[in-house]
Amino acid sequence: MKKKIGILGSGAVAKALAKGFLKYGYEVMLGTRDIVKLNEFIDKANVGSFEDTAIWAETLVLACKGTAAEDVIKLAGVKNLKDKTIIDTTNPISDSPPDNGVLKFFTSYDESLMEKLQVHSQESNFVKCFSSVGSALMVDPEFKEGKPTMFICGNNPEAKKEVEGILEKFGWETEDLGGVQAARAIEPLCILWCIPGFLNNQWTHAFKLLKK
Repeated sequence: MKKKIGILGSGAVAKALAKGFLKYGYEVMLGTRDIVKLNEFIDKANVGSFEDTAIWAETLVLACKGTAAEDVIKLAGVKNLKDKTIIDTTNPISDSPPDNGVLKFFTSYDESLMEKLQVHSQESNFVKCFSSVGSALMVDPEFKEGKPTMFICGNNPEAKKEVEGILEKFGWETEDLGGVQAARAIEPLCILWCIPGFLNNQWTHAFKLLKK
């Protein structure tokens, strides 16, 4: 049985994933501070506040700017997130411009944004996912080399298994890197992914983990 998916955000990532979930038969609600940004979804999905979306959803996707992530969690209401899987797409990108194509983060190597969010909402089951690829490739990526690899992590095995099932539908293979601390390694993949884009306007790539 497919769960009701609530998406917290109204930018490119939120819209791309909303279209993907709708395509694969999920019931979707998008949460936003500005409903006008989601006019294209009015007849296709539910649209409301962050709090309304958090209450309605069985599984949530955090799809906002990293600088706004903690505020969005607060607005959604920590009590409304209890025991729910939260697919965390965010990266701790600072507002400073890239340095020769290299993004700047507001976190350190010893603490990821996801860890901060997990501490803030301790009874939620965060799973880092969709943070190392652009929105255009998040659903049904097609490469002649085969399925790309999505790196995930989180503390709850059942939540990660749920996310793995979603990734399979969306055309990805999954590499589970363990607990929430692994987000310290996964989030910087965003920096690496973006360098070819900033330097060469190349945005149509994804990572692939090869094993012998």
